[in-house]
Amino acid sequence: MPNRKPICAILYDFDSTLATTDMQAFGFIPKMGMTPQEFWQRTGEFSKRTGCERILSYLYTMVEVAKEKGIKMDRAFLEECGKDIKFFPGVTTWFNRINAYAEEHGVIIEHYIVSSGNKEILEGCPIAKEFKEIYGCEFIFNEEGDVYWPKLAINYTQKTQYFFRISKGVENPNDDDAVNEKTSFRRIPYSNMVYIGDGLTDVPSMILVKSNGGKSIAVYPRGKEEKAISLEADGRINYACVADYSKDSNLEKIMKLIIQGIEINESLKYHEGKF
Repeated sequence: MPNRKPICAILYDFDSTLATTDMQAFGFIPKMGMTPQEFWQRTGEFSKRTGCERILSYLYTMVEVAKEKGIKMDRAFLEECGKDIKFFPGVTTWFNRINAYAEEHGVIIEHYIVSSGNKEILEGCPIAKEFKEIYGCEFIFNEEGDVYWPKLAINYTQKTQYFFRISKGVENPNDDDAVNEKTSFRRIPYSNMVYIGDGLTDVPSMILVKSNGGKSIAVYPRGKEEKAISLEADGRINYACVADYSKDSNLEKIMKLIIQGIEINESLKYHEGKF
């Protein structure tokens, strides 16, 4: 086997992929005294009225609603909103199990979140420590700790840039020179990438990974497989399965097969003298 262990990057959407619904629904929206329907309706109305891009619209709406309620929306408050996020079965133990299985097969696993949700909320959730990097929408905070401007907004197509960054090892989202530099070096080849998402907003990421030799997986709540099956029928993903991350679930079995495939491919490269 080669001296350098291959790295497999697993990139996750978050809302309705790891968490059972949008991250704002667990802490932020209830603290505003609103229902999810009320919050997202207000976001949609603002977007329609102003022509503002939808991701920027929800960030704006968060700030405005907090001001109306007299709530100080600082980093600590947003992190607190992540503490009660509910996950699909097996998520909290998934990372240790997959990491251990990969280690047995000579593969290093790196987990990443690439989300259009709030990074600050994500950093407060119980599984934040499991990820090498969390990419999400961020705010700038002033000297008093209050939000006053978006720092980073990631919509559905902008997610794809992070696959290039992770592949090249350019993890700083502000390093545009390195990510655009022409190079044959890939810290993590696309064939060693896995993307796990839940629906149409993940399609650009799913297609990018699948078309470059990686694996894309669509997950769905039990009994609600229509969207995922449609994605599979259209050839946009490699696999569709229930959002169950538990031991011996279909999702775990698929992930183990992918890891085995990486191990075999790396072994073949070594024996063919490609290292």
